[in-house]
Amino acid sequence: MPSLSNIANTTNTSRATTWVLIGAAALILSAAMGVRQTFGLFIGPFSFDRGLPVTLIAFAIALHNLVWGFAQPFAGAAADRYGAAPVVAMGAATFAAGLALAAAATSGWMLVLGLGLLVGIGISCTSFGVVLATVGRVASPQARSVAMGLASAGGSFGQVLMVPFAQQVRVHAGVAASLYVLAFVLLLAAPLGIVLDRASRRSNASMAVPVSGVNESRAMPLRETLAYALRHRGYRLLTLGFFTCGFQLAFIATHLPGYLLLCHMPVGLGATALALIGFFNMIGSWACGWIGGRWRQHYVLAWLYLIRGGAIALFVLLPTTSVSVVIFAAVMGLTWLGTVPLTNGLIAKVFGTRHLGTLFGVVFLSHQLGSFLGAWLGGYVFDTTGSYSLIWGATAVAGLVAALLHFPIDDRAVGEASLVAS
Repeated sequence: MPSLSNIANTTNTSRATTWVLIGAAALILSAAMGVRQTFGLFIGPFSFDRGLPVTLIAFAIALHNLVWGFAQPFAGAAADRYGAAPVVAMGAATFAAGLALAAAATSGWMLVLGLGLLVGIGISCTSFGVVLATVGRVASPQARSVAMGLASAGGSFGQVLMVPFAQQVRVHAGVAASLYVLAFVLLLAAPLGIVLDRASRRSNASMAVPVSGVNESRAMPLRETLAYALRHRGYRLLTLGFFTCGFQLAFIATHLPGYLLLCHMPVGLGATALALIGFFNMIGSWACGWIGGRWRQHYVLAWLYLIRGGAIALFVLLPTTSVSVVIFAAVMGLTWLGTVPLTNGLIAKVFGTRHLGTLFGVVFLSHQLGSFLGAWLGGYVFDTTGSYSLIWGATAVAGLVAALLHFPIDDRAVGEASLVAS
């Protein structure tokens, strides 16, 4: 089992550098994912105060997931080639601009452009495909899953803080002020990409061999590696299964507050539930990274989806109470983003880390296609039927499907002859 002392290598300098890297990654993820997690709080105010239909607001939120997915492979490739600093800085500025435009939105197209297009581009540059890929390249193969789990867990701290913070600012100062404050938080995170690059260079300079265990200087070009991955059955199954993760998380994050109001729950319970998901996600992301370092990661992913699907089914079938909401939020948090370090770690295990940002970006596109449908269909089904029942059922069943896709994945590392140019 990997210990925290060998996350990078045996020298004190490298250990300290890697902890700096993990801390910077956690802060960037805290800002990006924490702000993103607040969007469900604005559906009601945008609808009631600005007269926008729920379907349109849900579409704007769903669109940012779709744009994020399509932009992620390009953001990952840019970070693989140029480093994280310029990518994170551009992404944070674009993210902040999108929030500012949404704050000033007086029409549907302004909201879609800001909260949909600009936020989607911004978050692709400040989230997993860029940040965790940098961590994955520095960490040793034995401790890679743990390191990425720690960065993801630290990033969840932003969700714990941002949701109740945004709720309080919105209540006391309004929607626009809340979005402007969140935009400022993103700008504060912009320089942290420099820390990622510096820590990465220091760690790599201290090692005699690449941490991936493969001579990365001889690795095949991106196009050939990507073509090989797309022919790999396990990579295709992982890509299909990750669709479910996006579908489930986007629906819950976007529509849980509104669903609880329909169930006559207290007004602030939705924000509390989202914050609890963030808190338990801190534990779950670290635990999934630790478990992924001990057991085969695709099996852990399969059981994660089974647990999540079962929890959703029980939550919908049983009476909705404050206690059941808290329990549901806790279980969801424990299984929320633990899929990300496991998926990143599995890709790195099979294909190496040279093009990790790009390979994860392609898998993540599937995740975001699911996110788009989860967020948008939630609003569409509600506007059409007046109920979330159908979409809750689909969300539960999707967990079983994802588990069945992950169990047969072949997680053996591809032979050096397959990935190394002759």
